[in-house]
Amino acid sequence: MSQESDAVRVRTLFISDVHLGTKGCQAELLIDFLRHYDADTVFLVGDIIDGWRLKSGWYWPQAHNDVVQKLLRKVRKGARLIYVPGNHDEFLRDYVGSNFGGIDIVEHAIHETADGKRYLVIHGDHFDLVVRHAKWLALLGDWAYGAALTINTYLNVVRRRLGLTYWSLSAWAKLRVKNAVNYIGRFEELLASEARRYEVDGVICGHIHHAAMHEDFGVSYINTGDWVESCTALVEHYDGSLEILNWAGRMPQRAAMAGEPVADQPPRAAKAARVAA
Repeated sequence: MSQESDAVRVRTLFISDVHLGTKGCQAELLIDFLRHYDADTVFLVGDIIDGWRLKSGWYWPQAHNDVVQKLLRKVRKGARLIYVPGNHDEFLRDYVGSNFGGIDIVEHAIHETADGKRYLVIHGDHFDLVVRHAKWLALLGDWAYGAALTINTYLNVVRRRLGLTYWSLSAWAKLRVKNAVNYIGRFEELLASEARRYEVDGVICGHIHHAAMHEDFGVSYINTGDWVESCTALVEHYDGSLEILNWAGRMPQRAAMAGEPVADQPPRAAKAARVAA
């Protein structure tokens, strides 16, 4: 029996901040995740393709094409795919309201879970004051972030040789810089306020590459994380419960870095963890 036929079936899958087109994208890990999870509905919550980087230089290895093909295959098998563009793939905002090959492109969505709760699904960049009011500074920050990911790649080569799993230097540093921590807290508060404005039970977003699930601001705030630093995704089970899955330790580092084939393993071997702020 094939690996995909053994995939865990969930009601809804939420993925954001893949950044296809960049060297920091952990495409092999995402492919492995998509082999192990199928869903009735898949939300792509922005920054799936990094148009900013592709403008400055083309980078598109086979693994990035494989991610696209894997998602399209889920559509062909009957999954509904909803794309909410972010700031890095903002070129798709010109096509909001369109459907391409079974993919709906929307500015935001209201998702109702199986237990009747309603969530605003939005990328979140409109609530990032740097992106909104000083794009040049955001682009400069993106360049610096890319430099950090380059360093991170070399560090993980060493970790791979030591038999260790993927680890993100940028994510580690982010949570140890006071201004970054304050920025994350302010972002979460603004998104929670937007959920209250829509009179829903919570918000599901991405953008800041920091997976979290909490109710610190009176409504549910859920961030799907990313596939550059944390390698996380949000799933809704058929009872309506929501869970953040951490896939960073799932795939052998040797295969993740070198693109080598990975032996089939059952989904139950996956590392699944609820992530709290």
